[in-house]
Amino acid sequence: MTIKFPLITGAQAKEIREKLRMNQTEFWGAVFITQSGASRYESGRAIPKPAQILIAMKYGKGKMKAQAAKALGIE
Repeated sequence: MTIKFPLITGAQAKEIREKLRMNQTEFWGAVFITQSGASRYESGRAIPKPAQILIAMKYGKGKMKAQAAKALGIE
């Protein structure tokens, strides 16, 4: 399986966060990103690959989580 980036976009992350009824500090803080960084990513700035992997491992499901695990070498 080839890992395709982005694993997750800011818009997708925002959608997940809103479904979980979490604020930016709670959601993004769990993957070591500040609220100000979160705001930039949710507004369209590209999320760095390491952060995408952390978000996918923490909040992702199915294929997204599998690709993140592969990127970490923990298939």
